[in-house]
Formats: sequence, structure tokens, C-alpha cells
Amino acid sequence: MNFCPFAKPVVESDAVSYSVINERSLEHCLQALSDELNRLYGDNSVETSLLIYPVGFEAFDDYLELAGIADELLIEEGFEGIFQLATFHPDYCFDGEVYDDAANYTNRSPYPILHILREASVEKALESVANSDKIPNRNIEFARAKGLVEMKALLADCKRT
Repeated sequence: MNFCPFAKPVVESDAVSYSVINERSLEHCLQALSDELNRLYGDNSVETSLLIYPVGFEAFDDYLELAGIADELLIEEGFEGIFQLATFHPDYCFDGEVYDDAANYTNRSPYPILHILREASVEKALESVANSDKIPNRNIEFARAKGLVEMKALLADCKRT
């Protein structure tokens, strides 16, 4: 859907790392994040990384707890200002929004995901886009225009392929 206007070149250049973390233990899941942060720090050939958690964080509240602790871990390990995390979940719901708002699908994914982004790359990408501050609202408007039924179908199709 091109919600992130910067993703296509990174995907096409094969600079995305995908890791499936089949662990339920919070400790093991955070260790996987720590390992990935350190790997990215030492390997500039990988632009961004998706840590996919298919088990253990099916409940959105459990996932939010993981995401909060993950942000703290990023800071504790000295990666604040170097990396940032973006969050995606099958039941993602923006604070203050109703669950069935199609806008939530801008952050919905087939599985819970922590997306590690390089801050310098994000800043550089934002400089190249006019009105980058309008991207989130553009995405919300786009998802709402598509409608809940279509957004649900698009997400369901991701799990079938």
C-alpha cells in the first residue's frame, strides 16, 4: 500500500533482514532484539530489520508490553539516536481510536513485529520528501477511503501468500 514511501528502494535492494523469533519467553525475545541491534550496528549492509514474533504476543496488550520494554532496552544498550523501533501487530489499535477504524491497518501486520530502523536513514529519507509530516495523515485517509472491508481483506491476503 506504500504506507511508508521510503520502503520500496530498501526492499528492492535486498537490504532488509527478516528474523522469525519462535520464542514465548520475554527474556529470549528481548535477547533476540539485543542481538539484532548489535548485528545491525556492526553491519551497514543491512538497512533495516524486522523481528517477527508469531508466538507469545498474540494479545495486543502483551505486545505493547514487549514494545515498551524493547524501547527501554534500546536506550539501556546505548542505541538511542542510532536506531528506533516501529511497531506492527494484527490487532494494532491507535490510542483513543475504535478497534474497527480502518486507519489502524496502517500498523496492522500478519504477525507481531518490531521493526528496527536506522535513525540517520529515516532523517535522510524525510529530507527528500516534501511535507513528510503529512505522511501519517495521508496514510490514515487512504486506509479510511479503502474502507474496513478492503483493509481486512488485504491483511488476510498477507497470511495466505
